[in-house]
Amino acid sequence: MKTLLIGIAGGTGSGKSTFTDRIKDAFPDDVAVLYLDNYYKAHDELVFEERKKLNYDHPDAFDTELIASDLKKLKEGKSVISPTYDYANHNRAKETLIIEPKPVVLTEGILTLYDEELRNLFDIKIFVDADADERILRRVLRDTKERGRDIENIIDQYLTTVKPMHYRYVEPTRMYADIVLNSGMNDVAFDLVKQKIKSLL
Repeated sequence: MKTLLIGIAGGTGSGKSTFTDRIKDAFPDDVAVLYLDNYYKAHDELVFEERKKLNYDHPDAFDTELIASDLKKLKEGKSVISPTYDYANHNRAKETLIIEPKPVVLTEGILTLYDEELRNLFDIKIFVDADADERILRRVLRDTKERGRDIENIIDQYLTTVKPMHYRYVEPTRMYADIVLNSGMNDVAFDLVKQKIKSLL
């Protein structure tokens, strides 16, 4: 089985997950997804208050070596055991996910296109862009509703790490993308990617 690897990057709240879900829904039996957030490094050695202060938007926060290894295995037709992440606890969770190889494997996350080794694995590289105000508002809604975070913590994290790291590490990876979208709901771009996947399948 030939496996098509697609990397989807972009800032927090840009629409990466929305676009990823649309691709997944368009090819329900042919798509597997690896979420970069699940590959945050474990920090069992730190107490909760210390973990809250870590910079989760820096490239060093991710176990890039593990996700690259898992992508290579999926490309070889082997299943992998993906870690998962507990956002409320700021640490890797005990639960794991078994990801089966599929014709299309999506990798989604803010720094998906940052590491050269990881970047070179992708057949298609996508960057989802969005206005900074829209991104922070979406992040506040998501983190309070889905991740059990409080507003003060979200704002503090955004100003101290998320925003500066976006301009330092995330935004520059836009240059590596084959396709740049201005929204996860861009229908023209979605149709183009969908047709490209169909042709490669």
